[in-house]
Amino acid sequence: MATKPKKKNPRLASGRKRVRQDVKINAANTSLRSKYRTAVKNVEKAVVAGDKEKATELFAKMQKIVDIVADKGIFHKNKAARDKSRLSTKVKTLATAAA
Repeated sequence: MATKPKKKNPRLASGRKRVRQDVKINAANTSLRSKYRTAVKNVEKAVVAGDKEKATELFAKMQKIVDIVADKGIFHKNKAARDKSRLSTKVKTLATAAA
């Protein structure tokens, strides 16, 4: 049975501080990544349900979240742009289909 090797504690004070910072940053990034994916998923669900108003409203909120996360470098800017583009197309087709 292969077990993970135990991580050694850094000896230098700067190394120990870096580890403490990494834990905080990792938690923040995980939270933002989750928020991003949830926002995208909510828009997709509204589109599948065919709810034009809800999809449009959620899309506006999703754009803001996606931009914030991309600016922080958690996801690449091109991924954010691609996700926004694909979802805007889906929302627009939903709007034209309803009309």
